Amino acid sequence: MSHISRRRLLTTGAAASVLAASGLPLRAQQRGGTLRLGLAGAHTSDSWDSRTHVDSYMIVAGHGAVFDCLTEVAASGELVGELADSWEASADAVTWTFKLRRGVTFHNGKSFGADDVLASLAMHMADGTHSAARPIVANIAEMKKITNHEVAFTLHAGNADFPFLLSDYHLCIYPAGQIDEAITKGIGTGLYRVESFDPGVRTVLSRVDSHYRDGKAGWFDSVELIALNDPFERMTALTAGRVDAVNRVDFKAEPLLRANPMVSIFEVTGNQHLAFPMLTNVTPFTELQVRQALKHGIDRQALVDTVLNGHGAVAHDNPIGPANQYFADDLDKIDYDPDKAVWLLKQAGFDGLTLDLSAANAAFPGAIEAAQLYRDSARTAGIDITVVPEFDDGHWSSVWKHKSWCACHWSGRATEDWMFSTAYEAGAPWNDTGWASARFQELLLSARAELDSDKRRAQYREMQMLVSSEGGTVIPAYANFVGAHSSRIANSGVIGNAFQMDSARMIERWWVA
Repeated sequence: MSHISRRRLLTTGAAASVLAASGLPLRAQQRGGTLRLGLAGAHTSDSWDSRTHVDSYMIVAGHGAVFDCLTEVAASGELVGELADSWEASADAVTWTFKLRRGVTFHNGKSFGADDVLASLAMHMADGTHSAARPIVANIAEMKKITNHEVAFTLHAGNADFPFLLSDYHLCIYPAGQIDEAITKGIGTGLYRVESFDPGVRTVLSRVDSHYRDGKAGWFDSVELIALNDPFERMTALTAGRVDAVNRVDFKAEPLLRANPMVSIFEVTGNQHLAFPMLTNVTPFTELQVRQALKHGIDRQALVDTVLNGHGAVAHDNPIGPANQYFADDLDKIDYDPDKAVWLLKQAGFDGLTLDLSAANAAFPGAIEAAQLYRDSARTAGIDITVVPEFDDGHWSSVWKHKSWCACHWSGRATEDWMFSTAYEAGAPWNDTGWASARFQELLLSARAELDSDKRRAQYREMQMLVSSEGGTVIPAYANFVGAHSSRIANSGVIGNAFQMDSARMIERWWVA
């Protein structure tokens, strides 16, 4: 087997590799203090079942504090081991062998080993499961325990990105034979144990003693996560000193935040994008020309300027973002063109359209405003949009998956295959438009196993073109991750851009200043 460095894996996606975990590149810090987070994205239906995690509150609390995954995307963007100590692959990227970290225990005292990995991943394969990680594990043909600290995966087809996929926040590791109890109580191997959990309201965590990551991460003695879905309440709590950090900065309050000497705004460019998915199996979205008309009916630059307040960039219905390796920034632009939209509708047999667009600010800050902007710009093309405001709580379960057209956002993913297989592969649980393309599917499977970077680039470019021109999602903008924190806490100066709040790992990576 040939070996390559972490940098080579990150930049080429090559599969034949051995990577050892070295922890986060932080200076030694003194432990102490309490971190208080005021977070949007909390719901009364929240639980410790990572298969159900869809929003920021539980992503931060779950794989960012209480649980661990096999791998982790570090703040630098480098792939490192978490519960995996190292891994290597066959030359065709079909067989992967992972050596597991020794000396790890769950919060209930159970020792961690291979059985826990196999049982935890099997959760996502069970009949009837609605886990968004099912497309990841579906490619696993066989999982085998070699020793108590070594497991082997044989895939149906080679996947050069397989170690990246195992960092997915749904793939938390639970104690085998105790999974139901672990989901009920929040029992993981993470740096923080659950002291109390009131779904959609408040969570209290305490630092685990003698953890395997001592001296590398986990500087706070305790953490409070407070559900603050209302943006005004979030910004007010920060400026009043009731919380130390907030996610999803309300851009209307940005001048006040910047004027406060005790508050700092932190911003990174990742792959997050705003989206308006349409169910392509529901009339009139079944018609390609209708979808294309709607793509030309939104003023994208106005959305970036007004809703994002400049914290982002225009996108052209491509879910692969500027932080992805194979981002195709040379695709045809989809301009705001009401006349072309009218022409496309006529080609589809429509003399105007009347549509409902569901929106809740739980989807992203300013989602209702974005929907209203869409309504106003589309009116010139004879498209009459009624914006339907929805309740924030339960948005992801009651709106995102059940309305024919709605506002949402995606954080993006670290690799192209990860994004495409999660949200655009035919039949994937989170394919929120139901769009299916035979050519796209063919390219998806081919690119997944391709080790030649130039060939991969060409395949992913064509896939991005297909989604942009034919897909059922209007993606008008890439949105930066923008949070804010008090001067009471500090970080290493390198902030992750895989998700908001330092790739949802703020609890592990930051400290009391």
